[in-house]
Amino acid sequence: MNTTPMSHLQLAVLLGMTVALGPLALDAYLPAFPEIADELGVGHGGVGLTLSAYIGALGLAQLLGGPLSDRYGRQRILFAGLLVFAIAAYMVAQSETLTNMLGWRIVQGIGGAFCAVSVPAIVRDQTSGQDAARLFGLIGLVMFIAPAAAPSIGSALLYFSEWHVIFLMLAGYAALLAVVLHFMLFQRLPARQTERTPIVTLITNYGLVLRHGVTMRFVGLQALCFSSMMVFITHASFIYQEWFGLSNSMFSGLFAANIVAMAGLNLLNRRLLNKYESVRILRACVFLQAVAVSALIICAWAGAPYWVIAGCIIVAVGFMGAIIPNNMANALEFFPHLGGTAAAMLGAAQFTIAGVISALSATLAGGTLLPIVLVMAVCVYGAAVLAAGGPAAIERKKQELVATS
Repeated sequence: MNTTPMSHLQLAVLLGMTVALGPLALDAYLPAFPEIADELGVGHGGVGLTLSAYIGALGLAQLLGGPLSDRYGRQRILFAGLLVFAIAAYMVAQSETLTNMLGWRIVQGIGGAFCAVSVPAIVRDQTSGQDAARLFGLIGLVMFIAPAAAPSIGSALLYFSEWHVIFLMLAGYAALLAVVLHFMLFQRLPARQTERTPIVTLITNYGLVLRHGVTMRFVGLQALCFSSMMVFITHASFIYQEWFGLSNSMFSGLFAANIVAMAGLNLLNRRLLNKYESVRILRACVFLQAVAVSALIICAWAGAPYWVIAGCIIVAVGFMGAIIPNNMANALEFFPHLGGTAAAMLGAAQFTIAGVISALSATLAGGTLLPIVLVMAVCVYGAAVLAAGGPAAIERKKQELVATS
């Protein structure tokens, strides 16, 4: 085993490539929605259900993958997830009915969950506090390439072939990632002691997380902010391609602009972390996101042109570049020995709640823009309420830890 220490940048690149699996599976096939709907003989909303099914499975399966990674090790669970993801992606490409596609997207989500929950657990194994926020920020910066490029990759593959090739690409990426991680990550990470605790402990450990009020505040905050973004992603094709009648290339460009904004806020966040606590940056970003969503409501109600609506969405989504790394660092701070379990609770709440809300938004939208925007706003306003007491809650919990130590 290579014992040469890894720099934060090297670790961020490898973990960012792993996290990128999720955005690729979510966004690469968005431009293919009309083609998939035509081939399977279903409506646009029916194809949207495959997105919600993947997100739901991605969330719920983390509840299993997180504790298993604490008990059996990050490498085993991550590689098992990559295998399941690759097989399911191949089978999605062979689907001829919506039912088959939905089933294999659920299986793909399970594999993706085992991968997704391993990344924050590995970060918590290696770092804590402000350092964890910086590393999460670096990982986010690396992985922003995936959602920015995913719709363009999907459009390019559609230009040369059919939608099936998009999922074959995802299978190939998972296989390649397994090889890269084996030789470049796990052979260089310091060995982590795993505790062969009774299986029942894997369940009772969730009680420790659920009873931790500060951690659950951040779990709820991330679930709501992420839900707002997922509502947009679910309806992005409808908003730009159907409501405003934009082309595939325009859709891909506007979608990529959201990622550029997130990357910009991520870079700014790294500089701010040198002067301010991550929890205070988090609160400010959530409040500013609420302002941007309020502007979006007004513009949608007034029937503003697409570039105004797109500008509001880009600003609102852009703040996720600073919200996610700061929130994840704070959510995992108090569980150094149960990183997988805490990360599973965070990921499960994030993706499950987002999946439910995005699915409900599809029924509430009614083919118009304003209801979609209102659902996004409700999520962000709820997150702002939770963020309001964040710094005080952190301080109280730290004082309790000092008093009991």
